[in-house]
Amino acid sequence: MGLSSSSRLPKNRTINRKQLFSAVKRVVVKVGSSTLTEGTDLSLTKMERLVEELSQVKQNGIEVVLVTSGAIAAGRGRLAHHFLDSAGSTLDLSQSTKVASYNSGINPVIPELQAAAAVGQIHLMYGYKQLFEQFGHLAAMILVTQDDFDHRQRYTHISDTLRTLLRFGVIPVINENDTVAVDEIKVGDNDTISAYVTNLVEADLLLILSDQAGFYTRDPRKCPEAELISTIIQITDEIRGAAGGAGTERGTGGMQTKIRAAEIVTGAGEMMVIADGSEPMVVNQVLSGREVGTLFLPLDATRRISARRRWIAYSRPTRGVLFVDDGAKKALTMGGKSLLPSGIRHVSGDFKFGDTVSCCDNNHQEFARGLVNYTTQEAKQILGKHTRQLQEIIGNFYYDEVIHRDNLVLLKSS
Repeated sequence: MGLSSSSRLPKNRTINRKQLFSAVKRVVVKVGSSTLTEGTDLSLTKMERLVEELSQVKQNGIEVVLVTSGAIAAGRGRLAHHFLDSAGSTLDLSQSTKVASYNSGINPVIPELQAAAAVGQIHLMYGYKQLFEQFGHLAAMILVTQDDFDHRQRYTHISDTLRTLLRFGVIPVINENDTVAVDEIKVGDNDTISAYVTNLVEADLLLILSDQAGFYTRDPRKCPEAELISTIIQITDEIRGAAGGAGTERGTGGMQTKIRAAEIVTGAGEMMVIADGSEPMVVNQVLSGREVGTLFLPLDATRRISARRRWIAYSRPTRGVLFVDDGAKKALTMGGKSLLPSGIRHVSGDFKFGDTVSCCDNNHQEFARGLVNYTTQEAKQILGKHTRQLQEIIGNFYYDEVIHRDNLVLLKSS
C-alpha cells in the first residue's frame, strides 16, 4: 500500500536531518517494555546500554527526560515466583489462575496488573538509579497519571518540578503510576504521556524507542513488502488507518498510540521520531542526523504555542464536541471571537464546566479546542439561543460565551 503525497515526504525531496537536529537542546526519550525486557524479565544489559546512550547525550549538552515503561513487565515474573515460593511445593499450578495468568499469556485482572506494577516499579527505578550513578548522573523518579495533566494546578506543579530538576542537571525518569491508575493500564498510555511531557517541558524532540524500525506502510511483522516511511509531513486518515492495532505481549503500546503522540507533539510545533530501540547507539544516531527511523515534522515549525495553550489543546483528553455553523467558525478562526451559544448546532459527549472540548464544522472537521463554560446538559439547552435568552434558561449564574476566546486554541489544520 502506498501512502499519498499529502502525508509523506515526496521521494524527490530530502530533509537535512543533521541541520534539523543540531538545534535540539532538550529531548524526551520514551522507551517501551519490549525494548527493556528479555523474555519475561527486565534486561539489565539493555537498560545499561540505554542509560549509557542517554548519559552521552547529556554530556553533549542536551537535556534529557526519560519516559519509561517496564514496571509491570519487571514485576510480573517476580510476583509469580514469590507466590510459588510462598505457597510451597504442594501448589497445583493448573488450579492457580493467578500464577497461570502470568505464565500462559492470559491477561490477568486489573488488581494483579497493579500488584505487578507495585513490585516492578521499585526494581525498575532502582536499576535506573544505579546505572545513571555509574555514569556520574543523578536520576529522579516521577510517577504520573492522566489526572496530573488534566488539572491545571497539578500540571504546573509537575512542570515546575521538571524544569527545576533539569536546571540542576538531574535526569528525570517518568512512568505512569499503574498501581493507582486503573484506566491507565491500557494500550499505549506511556506513548501519550511522553507526548504530554514533551509539551510540558517544551522539548524540541520526542524520540520513541520501539520494537519497530519506524512507521511502515503496513505491519512489517505480517507483510514482508511493507515499506518504511522516512518522513511524515502530515498525519492524515490514511496514516491513522495504516497504524494498525495494539503492540506486543510485554508492552501495552501500539503504533496507533504512537501516531496519536505524534499528533500531539507536531500540533504544538515540535518534532517526533519513532526508531528501533534495539539498534546500537540509536539515540545518538538520531540526534546526529542519521537517516534512522521515521521523522514526524511539526505542522508549523514557526508556531510554538504558549504553555497554557499547550495544556488546553494537547495535554488533556477532549470530553465532547461542539458542532458549529459556518458563521461561528468564521468568527472564531478569522475574527478572533468567542464561541456563543447561537453558533452551536449540535452537542455530543459528556463534559462538565472547565473540560476541554473540540469544535467541529459542518463537515465534522475539528478546527479548535477550548475550555467549556457549561456542562453537556446545559450546552444542549442553550445551543442556537441568543445571549439575552440565557438567564431565563440557565438562571442568574451564566456565561455569555460557551468558550471564551482566551480559552480557545485554533488547530493548525484550520
